[in-house]
Amino acid sequence: MEDARSLARRLAQESLSKGDATGWFERLYATAKGDASRIQWSDLCPNPGLVEWIRQKGLDGKEKAALVVGCGLGDDAEELARLGFRVTAFDISETAVDWCRRRFPASAVEYRVADLFAPPASWARAFDFVLEAYTLQVLPSRVRQRAAERIASFVAPGGTLLVVCRGRGLDDDPGDMPWPLTRAELDVFKRCALQETSFEDYLDGETPPVRRFRVEYRR
Repeated sequence: MEDARSLARRLAQESLSKGDATGWFERLYATAKGDASRIQWSDLCPNPGLVEWIRQKGLDGKEKAALVVGCGLGDDAEELARLGFRVTAFDISETAVDWCRRRFPASAVEYRVADLFAPPASWARAFDFVLEAYTLQVLPSRVRQRAAERIASFVAPGGTLLVVCRGRGLDDDPGDMPWPLTRAELDVFKRCALQETSFEDYLDGETPPVRRFRVEYRR
């Protein structure tokens, strides 16, 4: 049996070879058949980069709306709901969204099937907090800027966007999916009228450690 990373890379390559940047996500979740170990980015706990940032900020979500981009199996969304946010979480994969609803049947999170490239018009500048963790890094470079522009469009006036991703230098080999991003690639958010308020370049706690960027933006 393929390991989770090899499975994701194969399905992604098959989809990308047909000019489809996102169709493989549904195939991946459907192929997993309820086994989270078959999803390479699913640890069944909130993203450590988000958890540490929450600890640093003392984040309080009361009377605020949050959006989770590419919610996967829902752990980040549930963490934000625990902090008091009214959370909307979406994924392009219907199987992933159904999986979230089964995992958290009593959840207050609104789980939605939606396409990042064609989101509901009502989401424009509608959220006080937007989380983008690990979605951009699994999209090919040809669509990454458009995806980032869409993500930026969700941030309300005075709102915050948190981006967590793999990071690399300009001269580093991008390697295979998930593709690390350069700081220059993330500058698209600043061109979308967001102010970069913090930028962290760090090694995470994985074995071996992975270079990550954690970036906070404000509108």
